[in-house]
Amino acid sequence: MKKFLIGLVSLIVIGFVGLQIAEKVMSSGDAYYVQITNDGEKINAKDDSGNSYVDYKYSLPGYDKEGNKKVLNFNASKDRPLRREAFLKVTWNKNKGVTSYEEVQQKQLPKKAAEKLGV
Repeated sequence: MKKFLIGLVSLIVIGFVGLQIAEKVMSSGDAYYVQITNDGEKINAKDDSGNSYVDYKYSLPGYDKEGNKKVLNFNASKDRPLRREAFLKVTWNKNKGVTSYEEVQQKQLPKKAAEKLGV
């Protein structure tokens, strides 16, 4: 009985760690830098429970640290558009597209990306 419990606990721990690693791999990706140049397309929608929410859809050119361009499509789930002229560091994954974004200061932009963004 003791061996069974040890085996069961080990299996649960291995499964949990495996899921954490898989999630990390799926949500990680390449960093691109964008500048918000418009208010985005406002989307009014309802969730599965019928509650209304607002999203803002963006399609903007982004540049990696080498200056390579990629058009990035993402939604901002906020009650207002993202701040115009703000710079974002966007994480892009080939399987999931944009997985996250965060605002950065102009001085944090890699040199080649800043040049491509015109700053």
